[in-house]
Amino acid sequence: MKRADRLCALAAELRAAAPRSRGAPWLARRFRVSVRTVARDVHALRRLGLPIVTEGGRAGGYVFDRSRALPPLHLAPSEAVAVAVALRRLGGTPFHADAASALRKLGAVLPEADDVAARELAERLHFAVGHPAPVVPRVIADALHGRTVLRIDYTDRYGVATTRSVEPLGYVGNREYWYLVAWCRLRDGVRAFRTDRIESVTGTAVPAPPRRLLPSDLDLPGDLVRPLIFG
Repeated sequence: MKRADRLCALAAELRAAAPRSRGAPWLARRFRVSVRTVARDVHALRRLGLPIVTEGGRAGGYVFDRSRALPPLHLAPSEAVAVAVALRRLGGTPFHADAASALRKLGAVLPEADDVAARELAERLHFAVGHPAPVVPRVIADALHGRTVLRIDYTDRYGVATTRSVEPLGYVGNREYWYLVAWCRLRDGVRAFRTDRIESVTGTAVPAPPRRLLPSDLDLPGDLVRPLIFG
């Protein structure tokens, strides 16, 4: 059995057995591999985001935590390619690292036949090479979720450099640039910082007070801004 097939089968076995556990020796016999291989496979599944926990004791083993799991997602090959195209276009955005991780997970959970069909379709798609968008540092990408203050060295459009403490509120992006929208403690107001003009950034442990980002804070015509709709 190929490793990809075994990983899918192992995940299915643990999901079906939940809330009961499956011991490593039992799984090793079931898939005709060593206990060490089972441990490596479980580690790989955890890295893919599957909620598998370990129970100790003689009757312990691996348990699929249904309370933390989403229902299985079934995508047609063309749908999988469409998702892959969208994820590829996130290069240079605050979510480029998460997009790459999601793309790896997508390839890992497709059934073998659908994976083959998706790869054959993907081979027909090509992206014209252009100037790569500036990569947003991970510390900036994580700032909004972490709700902590950032310390940035910023150079504005006129070449004026300043050091500021900012409270991240959100992002605004277009095809060329992404902006970090934040409450600037230096200016005592909401400001937008083009991420490629942030010369250096340092995360802090200082919690940012709760603030809402209002459409009026963006100072942009309403017909030029669209919020992300999830779901």
